[in-house]
Amino acid sequence: MRVARGSVFDVAVDIRTSSPNFGHWVGAELSEENQRQLWIPAGFAHGFLVLSELVDFLYKTTDYYAPEFERSILWNDPDIGIAWPVSDMPLLSAKDRQGVLLSQAEVFE
Repeated sequence: MRVARGSVFDVAVDIRTSSPNFGHWVGAELSEENQRQLWIPAGFAHGFLVLSELVDFLYKTTDYYAPEFERSILWNDPDIGIAWPVSDMPLLSAKDRQGVLLSQAEVFE
């Protein structure tokens, strides 16, 4: 993941039940200024928060997009406890508004 214009707070959550880090998250600000990138391996959920007025967010995937396999974990699941850099309720996509708790989500072994 990388940002060509603007900035985002990018998050990955380990959803591999066999991992000692199951349910743990990492987050980083990615921006055109810091030119940081985040690699998210298989078995991790991915989410991001746009921090700028506009953003061009680029990412490479290991396969073609298949919306029938897309899932959504609730952005503010208290068991995960992501420290999103927001003070107000963020604007969510329809898919993200229907997210489920990690305890109810489809996960990896």
